[in-house]
Amino acid sequence: MELKKIPHRLTVCKVKEISDIDMGAEIYFIGKTDEELSLVCITENTPSDTIERDDGWRGFRIQGTLDFSLVGILAKISGILADHKISIFAVSTYNTDYILVKEENFDRALSILGAEGYTII
Repeated sequence: MELKKIPHRLTVCKVKEISDIDMGAEIYFIGKTDEELSLVCITENTPSDTIERDDGWRGFRIQGTLDFSLVGILAKISGILADHKISIFAVSTYNTDYILVKEENFDRALSILGAEGYTII
């Protein structure tokens, strides 16, 4: 299975309103519930007026389109990283899963996953 590195530094934050988000940005993930409006974005695109923010994330995606019948792909990757004390922030889209780790763990996470048979691109 191939894991493709995202070349950007990322920020996870909470914003006040959807209008604060740059919808023209190359990459962003929005999550809205009755309690919050969360955003993952390229650090340079982080809205200036956030409620909370956590910089210093890097990420990779499982390359290709994953069929909904596939089971355990994210669980396996997160389990491998958990065994090495690397926490993750996962985001899923219709096509695939994205895994974010803190920047200081990024190279080590990819090295560990490479040793476990994943191809890093």
